[in-house]
Amino acid sequence: MTTAGVHRSAPVAGRRPARPALAVLRLPWLYLVSRRVPAALGLIAALGVLLWASLHWHWNVAGGPAAQEFISLAIETGAAAVVAVTTYGPFGEPERAAGRWLPYLRLGAALALTAAAFGALAAAAAAGATGGTAGAAGAAGAAAGGLAGGTLAMLRNLAGIVGTGLLTAAAAGGAFGWVGPMAYLLVTEVALAGTTTTPWVWPAHPAHDRGAAICASLVYAAGVAVITVRGARNSGRDPAPE
Repeated sequence: MTTAGVHRSAPVAGRRPARPALAVLRLPWLYLVSRRVPAALGLIAALGVLLWASLHWHWNVAGGPAAQEFISLAIETGAAAVVAVTTYGPFGEPERAAGRWLPYLRLGAALALTAAAFGALAAAAAAGATGGTAGAAGAAGAAAGGLAGGTLAMLRNLAGIVGTGLLTAAAAGGAFGWVGPMAYLLVTEVALAGTTTTPWVWPAHPAHDRGAAICASLVYAAGVAVITVRGARNSGRDPAPE
């Protein structure tokens, strides 16, 4: 009788070894769930349906094209607010101290949600502009009922407003990330009602305006960079995130 092999622990009954692929996906999935990303995707899809309805049934009847432009911008702002709020995490400083993959998860989530929001809204705009009309008259109605500036303007507007939300989340907390996009919407409403020359109010400029595109891109890049490196402040009482 020998003691060889006694130092090895007996296998636990019913426990299966973790598959490498599942182990790699577990951390991103837990991160996405903790940020309520599945619910955010549902809200983004609902906003896409709302945009489709506004174009399909021409909600601009009372106010003309300007009213439709503002409705579309408000829906884009809602999608940007949803993306910004997902930066809020429930674990705070312990997560920041222990999560060496956290910056990569923040970056991936921000980029993926922005892409999902743009994809959902662009698909809804394309369907809503053509779904209710047919023939030659339908083509004219689609052009009139579509988004001002098309998907290029939508991409610029959405990216810039998402950037304002991410910057707000980093400064005031992820739970308040919606404040920045909503405040920017009010500023834009005033600009749309009058005349403006500053490219920082990019929704008031044509789709191919280079200055407006640069400003929106800078705000988005700054928001993604800050949220990736520093993360969102959990509350006003928390120290600045590391």
